Amino acid sequence: MSTLNSICVLRLSAIGDTCNAVAAVQAIQRQHPQASITWVIGKAEAALLQGLPGIEFVVFNKKDGLAAFRTLRRHMAGRRFDVLLQMQVALRANLASLCIPAKRRIGYDKARSKELHSLFINERIQPASRPHVLDTFLQFAAALGAPLAPPAWDIPVADEDQRWARDQLAPNTRGHLVIVPAASARERNWHPERYATVADHAAQNGFSVYLCGGPTELELTLASDIMGSCNHPPINLVGQSSLKQLFALLRAADLVLAPDTGPAHMAVAAGTPVIGLYAHSNPARTGPYSWQNYVVDAYSRLIEQHHGKPADQLPWGQRLKGHELMEHISKEQVCTMFDRVVTEQSL
Repeated sequence: MSTLNSICVLRLSAIGDTCNAVAAVQAIQRQHPQASITWVIGKAEAALLQGLPGIEFVVFNKKDGLAAFRTLRRHMAGRRFDVLLQMQVALRANLASLCIPAKRRIGYDKARSKELHSLFINERIQPASRPHVLDTFLQFAAALGAPLAPPAWDIPVADEDQRWARDQLAPNTRGHLVIVPAASARERNWHPERYATVADHAAQNGFSVYLCGGPTELELTLASDIMGSCNHPPINLVGQSSLKQLFALLRAADLVLAPDTGPAHMAVAAGTPVIGLYAHSNPARTGPYSWQNYVVDAYSRLIEQHHGKPADQLPWGQRLKGHELMEHISKEQVCTMFDRVVTEQSL
């Protein structure tokens, strides 16, 4: 393979996907230490990943509409990359790729291409049978010669963010459980009373419990409902942290509980065990990568009930819809999983 001097990565969103993509980008850095790497990324995602060693971030703010494309084109004027890794098939990302001059334009294989993706690339990653999203990203690294290896992350955290996280942690406790209760889609949220039961169970076992999340009305209301249902109210930090501060807290925690949401993948990148709650999407594809064995999985049973076939006989990535699906995850299941993680991780 010829020497690569300039590489552009195009992955705009979302938080969880970009955290997974970091493992691939850093594998490329290890394989091509001489190459400059530019990453075209969304605004919130850049705020989380800013400071990654050796990465130039170019922010594409989708809220700017057509102006975002004009800004990207101006930023890329006069530049030409040896290779563009087009790691997103959404139409917005495909159109954004037109603003990025590159000789090689590597995208997805035919089976995983959609939204006219094939028209915007001239090379493809290798086909794969039912991969996790992170394994798919690692295929882009493999396309540039990086050896297949377990993913690794090095996401820097500033001293002030680490101090903020330390300041939130309760002293004299057995361990720290962070609950991130809200997903971006309301239907993927578990019931507040059940979160409260798990929080109380953790507190009774000597853990300090923290609620975390963003400042949206949905997240604030869900946190308030959980707090009101607890016998041992957690420390409520919802709406009080930046993404960098949240990452620092997840890294400092001993265990994280979350549904299918970006902070679950942030915790994976931070090296913290995750109990994932999944009913709508296949955790084998989108679950917390390093902690698949700690997923409380209602999806596999529900997808077979709905379609009459197990997930491995259905199109990869098949999702379920419905506001009632999370009801199929019981508080007893999650408390049992909590006990298992505490035992296996010696917490």
